[in-house]
Amino acid sequence: MSTIVKMPQLGESVVEGTVARWLKGAGDRVAKNEALLEISTDKIDTEVPAPADGILVEIRVAAGATVKAGAVLAMIGSEAEYAAAQPAPDGAGNVELRSGAADAARVGSDERPSGRSFVSPVVARMAAEHNLDLAQINGTGLGGRVTKKDVTAYLQEAAEHSAGNNQDVAVAGEVLELRPSPGAAQTSGTAAGQLAQSENDEASERLLNPDEVLTPLTAMRRAIAQHMVMSKRTSPHVTTIFEADMTAVIRHREANKRSFGAKGIALTYTPYFVAAIVAGLRAVPEANSRFTDAGIAVNRRMHIGIAVALVHGLLVPVLRDADEKNLQGLARLVNELVERTRNNALRPDDVQGGTFTLTNHGTGGSLLATPIINQPQTGILGVGAIVKRPVVRSSSTSLLPNADDSIVIRPMCYLSFTFDHRVLDGAQGDAFLTAVKQRLENWQ
Repeated sequence: MSTIVKMPQLGESVVEGTVARWLKGAGDRVAKNEALLEISTDKIDTEVPAPADGILVEIRVAAGATVKAGAVLAMIGSEAEYAAAQPAPDGAGNVELRSGAADAARVGSDERPSGRSFVSPVVARMAAEHNLDLAQINGTGLGGRVTKKDVTAYLQEAAEHSAGNNQDVAVAGEVLELRPSPGAAQTSGTAAGQLAQSENDEASERLLNPDEVLTPLTAMRRAIAQHMVMSKRTSPHVTTIFEADMTAVIRHREANKRSFGAKGIALTYTPYFVAAIVAGLRAVPEANSRFTDAGIAVNRRMHIGIAVALVHGLLVPVLRDADEKNLQGLARLVNELVERTRNNALRPDDVQGGTFTLTNHGTGGSLLATPIINQPQTGILGVGAIVKRPVVRSSSTSLLPNADDSIVIRPMCYLSFTFDHRVLDGAQGDAFLTAVKQRLENWQ
């Protein structure tokens, strides 16, 4: 009996995922718990293991398709079941297309196919979803290339000749009747949603000139883009900027990093900033909240998200209950989260539930930044590069020059606090940063 491979539930709030790529092809032998495919969500990428030994009889969701948790991705069975699943010779075209479309979707940009041999990701995805043979479609693009419009026209023509069949597919807002094909890919949702996305991709292709190369958006990059635009539309952003003297923190770190290292803990500046955020949230609890129409929901627990830059994007793993941990505990958890983030080993729930976010943009040399709020949170703290600067010190409270003034060299950094003006006003924002600054400058 065949074993069903389903889209897993990758976390409490993760309800869908995108098939990034198949690691096995139809007809391949697989072992239980062997990596079968890679799934990409708006947060993380992960591998899905085979639930049983056997032959990969059928792949039902092509690379690039997004489906809900619980959707059937593939079937694993015996060699006899795989042989029985193969269509008759008159269906060979569909079989070639299914693998051909998937191969086309994986074509690297360095191969640069052209003419009829070029298949855009949009066309490849549509072909895989509807089990079409591109060889049967008239290409009106350059060199006979099959475009999205060609595929849409083919589907509409097929629908007109297939009235009375019972498989509905929504195309461009109309319900069309399509002849079902043996082993056709079953994906959640309608083709209308995929075509809406295709419109955007196709529009991007039309904007290219001969000197440009289109890099398709990854699931992570698309999610980041959507989240950032949504955040700016959702809340009025205000940023206030302080500067902090990091002398006390640097002295403490220099005195303790060796003892921390002996315990296997790399003592970076990040846990110091997390501890300073905790001081700020204690001083201004509303900064640890979210805005709702019913009122401001203040979080009782402090779950601090830490932005971690990756080669192709950004993830924000969450350090939970930061206010309950000392510096050593914070440093250990920061090490663990950053390592698992960069090794693609985060669990979906590791990036959920943050109540405030820290972004250390200074690691790249940046001095000042105005971070975008990680919705639905109220605030995000940006930390600039720590650099030596001349600073005026004086025992006098007067701003006029006097004999007590002196110029000293100090390691300084800018702290930028971006907050939701629906929740906090300027005075509260400054009070938060004052507490952060004082914690850093007076580190014991």
